[in-house]
Amino acid sequence: MATTLALPRPGRATGLLRTPVPRPAAHTLIALFAVTNVLYLLVACPLDLAPDEAHYWDWSRRLDWSYYSKGPLVAWLIRASCAVLGDTMPAVRLPAVLCNALLLLALHRLTTRAFRSDRLALAAVALALTVPPLAAPAVLMTIDGPYLCCWAWACVFAQRRAWAAAGLVAAAGVLAKYTMLLFPVCVGLYLLTDRRRRGLLARPGYWVLCGLTALGLVPIAVWNAAHDWVSARHVAALAGADGGFDPLALPHFLAGQFGLLIGYWFLAWAAAVWHFRPWNRNDPRTAFLWWMSVPVFAVFLLAAVKSKGEANWPAAAYVPGAVLAVAWVVRQVSDPDPRHRRLACFFLAAAVPLGVVVTLAARYAGLVRPLYAEAVPAPTAGNPVPIRKLDLTSRLHGWRSLAAVVDGLREQVRAEEGREPVLAAMTWTIPGELAFYCRGHPTAYTFGPALADRHSQYDLWRPNPLADAQVFRGRTFVYVGDITPELQQAFDRAEPPVEVIASDGGTPVADWRVRVLRGFRGFPDGPRGAGY
Repeated sequence: MATTLALPRPGRATGLLRTPVPRPAAHTLIALFAVTNVLYLLVACPLDLAPDEAHYWDWSRRLDWSYYSKGPLVAWLIRASCAVLGDTMPAVRLPAVLCNALLLLALHRLTTRAFRSDRLALAAVALALTVPPLAAPAVLMTIDGPYLCCWAWACVFAQRRAWAAAGLVAAAGVLAKYTMLLFPVCVGLYLLTDRRRRGLLARPGYWVLCGLTALGLVPIAVWNAAHDWVSARHVAALAGADGGFDPLALPHFLAGQFGLLIGYWFLAWAAAVWHFRPWNRNDPRTAFLWWMSVPVFAVFLLAAVKSKGEANWPAAAYVPGAVLAVAWVVRQVSDPDPRHRRLACFFLAAAVPLGVVVTLAARYAGLVRPLYAEAVPAPTAGNPVPIRKLDLTSRLHGWRSLAAVVDGLREQVRAEEGREPVLAAMTWTIPGELAFYCRGHPTAYTFGPALADRHSQYDLWRPNPLADAQVFRGRTFVYVGDITPELQQAFDRAEPPVEVIASDGGTPVADWRVRVLRGFRGFPDGPRGAGY
């Protein structure tokens, strides 16, 4: 068993590095975390599906080769789980738990290979559980779970020159998130910049990796060719292709990365990137991790001059980057200088419990919501849920309350008309929630593009009220959202709204207006969406 800690200036081993049975301990830790996550979903999860999760679940009811904004992998995984366990919250999220466990296992393998130290690999796994972006989303089924899992295992296989295996995993990653296409580019940069390995570019292995990765694009491209290349236009819009330079975008991006990694781990990653820079070291193992991390971050850093983007966009950079960051941290807490060592231990000792607290606060927001409530103004008629400015988990609460009100209005309309009403919402984020939480999992639609909201997958499924008004003409709708002049023109009559204010522990966390709209006419001006 390899146990040498291949770090510069190694000093005394810390407690984690003295673990007597590191490899079994790491595997046990990963298994225990996965079991804990499953139990959390089954018996202790207070979080409703996030809008993205509900949206992907709705995709899974209509399996396809691709979808409006993403590839099909997330929908395929959800449907496979729900086919066995039913359309329930734990079933939707179970693939996230599995992907997270596989991600941690790959992190362990990457560390062992790079530093030939099972003890350092155990430290990497243990510390990863205290980093909120790695621990908190382990129970949320977004695209990042499968994507990061694929990135990590593609790194493991490429690290060992198992090119075909790396290519197949990368192809699966493309089906989760298009940025997986950066993977063979990063590998190519690593080989190109290493004289001893540059010759591998002339051999078939690397090109097998590239070809297999590109295969992941085939179903996406075929689907897009039949749908006017909407995914390409959507990605271009997100990247700010149609916009100009935004002077606030770059600082916004960096601040988002700093906050996402609770400050400490972003600085540790940056310090590790500098410390392990390939041109200053003669270590191909750490160079591989460096090249699998830094170019990804650089791509989104450059894109940030035009688009603020989302904080999770460069997430793949932090998978191999986490190995380097943990190695750098261990070097600091093992420094021969006692003053340096004490300072490093102090910051690590502060970061670890902070990460655990943030993760627990995300999973059990009710424990800290009273603190948020104290920090914001009291609810008013004009601002009934001020806590949403601080509590990012509020978007995962209240959907069952909304569905109960919508179901009540559905029963009322059925009693009056003898016919099921149509469900619709103002924005694309709501139909999936209605479809999941309303009785019978009904189909729901969005009026978004007719009300200047962005386009979505709902515009592509037919029939829908915007593209096929004749199919829905004369129908009664139960609608979630604000009334607008366009809506008033599209219906004979709009009934007064029912305001839904969902509370958790006595604190308002979400609000909606629901109303019955009778006699659908269609939107005379048609869709006029705000973009892709």
